[in-house]
Amino acid sequence: MPDYNPLNPFESDVILRKGTERAFAGEFTDHEADGTYICRQCNAPLYRSDDKFHSGCGWPSFDDEIQGAVERHRDVSHGMVRVEIVCANCKGHLGHVFEGERMTTKNTRHCVNSVSMRFVPAGTQPPAKIVRAPR
Repeated sequence: MPDYNPLNPFESDVILRKGTERAFAGEFTDHEADGTYICRQCNAPLYRSDDKFHSGCGWPSFDDEIQGAVERHRDVSHGMVRVEIVCANCKGHLGHVFEGERMTTKNTRHCVNSVSMRFVPAGTQPPAKIVRAPR
């Protein structure tokens, strides 16, 4: 059974323990290159650069995910009711999704921690997705 990519302590805190990075601190907040954002832990493709937009929230924002890449879960932590998003392959924490804000025509904002992703520039072969057998 293959192991997922190794994570440093900060990456582990966000991806495995549902932490967050500070607003406006992530490497992809203002990133504008063409390509694909993949899961840092398992290399699964998550988002296309065509779906990224500047929301002003301080984290990378996308108005759509690659079909089947993201799972949604109810999150009632911190005294709020939100929708957490995780990688459908490895279940690593990505961030939260918000609907009804009217920031784009799709009316959806995936607010994603940069540290939960890696970027693969257009025209570059992405690393193979790491799939582990269910336990």
